[in-house]
Amino acid sequence: MTSLIDPPDSLAPGEPDVAHQRSGKHSMWRMLWRDKAATLAAIVLTIVFLIAVFGPMLVGDAANDQDLAKGATPPFTLDDGLLGVLGTDTLGRSMVARLVVATRTTLTVAIPAVLISLVIGSLIGMWAGYRRGWRETVAMRAADVILSFPSLLMAVVVLYVFSPSIANIVLVLSITRIPVYLRTARAESAELQSRTFVDAARTFGAKPNAIIRRHVFPIVLPTLLTVATLDFCYVMLAESSLSFLGIGIQPPSVSWGLMVAQGRAYLETAWWLSFFPGLAIVITTVSAAVLASWVRIATDPAQRWRLTVPKQVGRRTRSIAIVEGEVS
Repeated sequence: MTSLIDPPDSLAPGEPDVAHQRSGKHSMWRMLWRDKAATLAAIVLTIVFLIAVFGPMLVGDAANDQDLAKGATPPFTLDDGLLGVLGTDTLGRSMVARLVVATRTTLTVAIPAVLISLVIGSLIGMWAGYRRGWRETVAMRAADVILSFPSLLMAVVVLYVFSPSIANIVLVLSITRIPVYLRTARAESAELQSRTFVDAARTFGAKPNAIIRRHVFPIVLPTLLTVATLDFCYVMLAESSLSFLGIGIQPPSVSWGLMVAQGRAYLETAWWLSFFPGLAIVITTVSAAVLASWVRIATDPAQRWRLTVPKQVGRRTRSIAIVEGEVS
């Protein structure tokens, strides 16, 4: 019974599977393939990324070509080939082509905003958490000041004052998300500061920056990547919300949020104008959230064994645990 409840090879739940790590038996790709939901999410995000990179080159100018005679054509009409399968907007522009171009625009905002806030916030957080003292106090108070304002409201005010360009949207979203990574990196590095291996490196004369780079950063990185994956969902939804409010992406550029905003006046007569870009937002954010959940477990040595246990053993383990709980 004990062998079914405990992780494989008689490991304690908090003990990493060193044998599997050394042999490479369960690689990250193999663990991803075993989790069908995470695999599907990774495939969806890969397709979205490929569409953003290569899609606009394939559709050409079809996203801006107008044909008023074919305005508001219902979806699943193949008269114009694949470009007409999702219908057209009120100006006769292909919904497929506009969704493809909007994918690049949305990711052009979301990915740089996440990367900028990740790099700046994590560097300041690890530095402040390891050095402690006044450095930590200044960094945390600055993060508290930014967090005291609702991020979306701050973005609305800044973009209302300045021009709502892509660069300004990326900048304001990056600033509002820096405290998320700063606080996470600071907490992790402050806890690692008292670890034995860090004390050993300090005893042997390693400089603080070298300790942060060689010992703290590799351990904090998985947590930061998990946070970044979840934050990608928030940033993408924030950009869509700003575009929906009219202070995000401006025509003639197009994004998913802007397409939803432009189609809301035609929900009763041309529902597909808002439905398909809204569906793209939902599918992408849900896929990113599912993949983030998998990454959190896969990068945690104490939890990684859950992805290597056969499903049949996992079900029997849960059943035995439930029975034991009822008996006790």
